[in-house]
Amino acid sequence: MLLINPFVILSETISPIYMQWFVIVMAILVVVGTLLDIIHKKNVKYFFENAKKAKLSAKKTLSSSEKISVISKTIVSDIATTSELGAGKRRTAHLLGMYGTILFWITSVIMIFCYSNPTSETPSAWPIIWHVGAIMTVLGGSWFWFFLRVDVYSEAQPWYRIIKADLFVLALVATSLFGLVWSYLQSLNLNDRWDDKVFLVLFIVSNLVLFGGVYWSKFAHMFYKPGAAIQKNLAEADGSRDNLPPEADAPEQFGSGIKREEPKHY
Repeated sequence: MLLINPFVILSETISPIYMQWFVIVMAILVVVGTLLDIIHKKNVKYFFENAKKAKLSAKKTLSSSEKISVISKTIVSDIATTSELGAGKRRTAHLLGMYGTILFWITSVIMIFCYSNPTSETPSAWPIIWHVGAIMTVLGGSWFWFFLRVDVYSEAQPWYRIIKADLFVLALVATSLFGLVWSYLQSLNLNDRWDDKVFLVLFIVSNLVLFGGVYWSKFAHMFYKPGAAIQKNLAEADGSRDNLPPEADAPEQFGSGIKREEPKHY
């Protein structure tokens, strides 16, 4: 299964051009949904206005090289390795889901646009990366969903409680999971059986929910978070601190009660 490009098998019944157009439509849905989210929530406007306020209270003018250094460190640390989450389980689950999704999406585009023709030969690396990425996404997303969600862990909510903000992670896991099952059934060469067709439909629907639901989910959060991290670190470097007071130069005193249980309330 890991060595098979499922889109090549699919091309025997569906023209590759339709697969390619489907990917293009999904990309358009992301752009449109993100723009609608920006207009509705005015996040970008807030970032720019906040940056202007911070510039007025800055204690130091950063040079171009200093700004590049801060931005580079932010990309490597805060964005690429999510260091702000610490070294715990939440960070591991996040990294699994993030890099699994990146691998899954990139290889999907490559295999659909470059190797979906029935006569093409797909290098074995791409299907392997595609399947590994999907598995990583399912593991990371499921780990987060069942064990790490704040409202479940700290507020004793049932795991099946679903709100609008959960749309992104659920659709992300469903897309990868249905893709894996569909690929496995494709590799069995079931001919005219219905199994693979059902999971192909589920794979398509979950993609529509994921990319078409950007406006209602936390999908756009992926684009805002890097910008917010860069602005925060630039504010730290120039001394403006987003107009927040400096940290107190005093020992941390929480009392003996802080040691009674692991901190888990947010």
